[in-house]
Amino acid sequence: MYYSSGNYEAFARPKKPAGIDHKNAYIVGTGLAALTAACYLVRDAQMPGNHIHVFEKDPVPGGACDGANIPGLGYVMRGGREMDNHFEVMWDLFHSIPSIETEGVSVLDEYYWLNKEDPNSSLCRATVDQGKDAGTDGKFELSDEASQEIMKLFFTPDEELYGKKISDFFDDKVFDSNFWLYWRTMFAFENWHSALEMKLYIKRYIHHIGGLPDFSALRFTRYNQYESMILPMITYLESHGVQFHYNTKVENVEFAIGGGDGPVRGNTGVGQDEILLAQAQSGVFARNPFSSKTRKQATRIDITGADGETIGIDLTENDLVFITNGGCVENSSMGSQTTAAAWTPELRPGGGWDMWRRIAKQDPSFGHPDVFCGDPEHSKWMSATVTTLDMEIPPYIQQICKRDPFTGHVVTGGIVTAKDSNWLLSWTLNRQQQFHDQPKDQLCVWVYGLFPDEPGNYVKKPMRDCTGEEICAEWLYHMGVPADKIEDLARNHANTIPVMMPYIDAFFMPRSAGDRPDVVPDGAVNFAFLGQFAETPRDTIFTTEYSMRTGMEAVYTLCDVDRGVPEVWGSVYDVRNLLNAVVKLRDGKPLSDIHLNLLEKLVLKKVGKKIQDTDIAKLLKETGVR
Repeated sequence: MYYSSGNYEAFARPKKPAGIDHKNAYIVGTGLAALTAACYLVRDAQMPGNHIHVFEKDPVPGGACDGANIPGLGYVMRGGREMDNHFEVMWDLFHSIPSIETEGVSVLDEYYWLNKEDPNSSLCRATVDQGKDAGTDGKFELSDEASQEIMKLFFTPDEELYGKKISDFFDDKVFDSNFWLYWRTMFAFENWHSALEMKLYIKRYIHHIGGLPDFSALRFTRYNQYESMILPMITYLESHGVQFHYNTKVENVEFAIGGGDGPVRGNTGVGQDEILLAQAQSGVFARNPFSSKTRKQATRIDITGADGETIGIDLTENDLVFITNGGCVENSSMGSQTTAAAWTPELRPGGGWDMWRRIAKQDPSFGHPDVFCGDPEHSKWMSATVTTLDMEIPPYIQQICKRDPFTGHVVTGGIVTAKDSNWLLSWTLNRQQQFHDQPKDQLCVWVYGLFPDEPGNYVKKPMRDCTGEEICAEWLYHMGVPADKIEDLARNHANTIPVMMPYIDAFFMPRSAGDRPDVVPDGAVNFAFLGQFAETPRDTIFTTEYSMRTGMEAVYTLCDVDRGVPEVWGSVYDVRNLLNAVVKLRDGKPLSDIHLNLLEKLVLKKVGKKIQDTDIAKLLKETGVR
């Protein structure tokens, strides 16, 4: 497996890999990473569809990319995903997945047309004092000292960030700024989360710094992510004969470590050692310190079917296994309009965590799951889906977002954060209707709170203990609904379903090299790891792109697909983006406004004269530096 950029290889179709007709694939899970692996097995590895078996412990596919009208409860979305124009793997795949909405076009086509005709932006990013615009005015409000803290983190080598928290690098100069308000609520970062992930996010999205306050950099699907992304992939795979096995849980994968003959793979790929060595030396990513070229082969899969019977599938070198290890929505619990979602941190992490723990015991290169799932108190938050049942609540929504929510176009354009909420409550309405079967006079609002242990401003109890009705009441309070109307509106004019997610931020927990297994560990013969808890160079977790990238890299490596995997968008290496980001972080103030001592001023003046009438001076002017 190797990386490429540009459109030369992007438009090429690979030759059929040798021996692919004699191979089988077993995929654990039906999240975005697993479905992507299946799609690339069909499209580029050209494996017969009936050779591909997908195991899903739940009755429906999708993993964290969900959205459903649950009988007896109502509409539920545990979360949402936003995309950008440089999710290279995502668009590489979706240009080949047919739309289930419009005949003759791809998922990418309909997504592209939608976001061109209806570009995203927010007209109110934050509120205070019960629905009043917080007046952030698109400003970051970072002092020079706060900007320097961010820059220090940006330039710190990855190796020095292992196990470190964001609070080890930032203090109140950053934490009290609008920048941190925008950042933490958009990406769900907490002060105690990984400094390494914070740095990787800044680098990965340096080209979007200017669009952070108003979300103009983002793009969204037309409907919920299950109907817009998961269903088209399932339809495509089923049309090629891929075999789906629902209500089927993979309990364990067994491995033979060492010995034997046969192919030995690793994440260096063929002919790529020099490239990856350069990346490692530059701090682009860190190799798993536990990796070795010791031969590792998956030999057996233990599965429990819907009937409760556990059976084993013996594997040969020609049986490829793709493992989704961990899972951010495992152990989720759902409440209702009148009941709270259960918070049971004492329960053993289930599903993908249990399986990963069994796998990890077999070799150090298979990662350390407890780094991520061992402290649910610090990896949890809650969401809720509010469905308005009539026209009583929508006017309050329109008053804040300044758009008619019933037009089918962009509504809030991203989250609106109640800045003074004890729960740090944020809410959003994507294009309505969010579900195909959603009544035209109803709206689906997604609400989430980063601090579910704190008492609410109106409800006076922790979010984790609140029924759907109580969460709706707290939300209505922060929207400015008069106090004498809140109870009635929450009880009789909306239906709210809360969800507790103990591991939703597990991937942000402070980590070190080797805590996540490489997508294809060194020495692996016939298996790969997929998803948010597998390690791939430079890209950032908690994105659709990261999950899909692991699926593509896994298939291309194990099947020897002779086509380049698109390189991660390299905006961090573009001096224009770097200069523009510096100016944007300083709210448009030129760098000449920075407080300098006399010597620094003299040096700057001398340099200015040297570059006068050059392309450098022109670049500095275009990016707002001077």
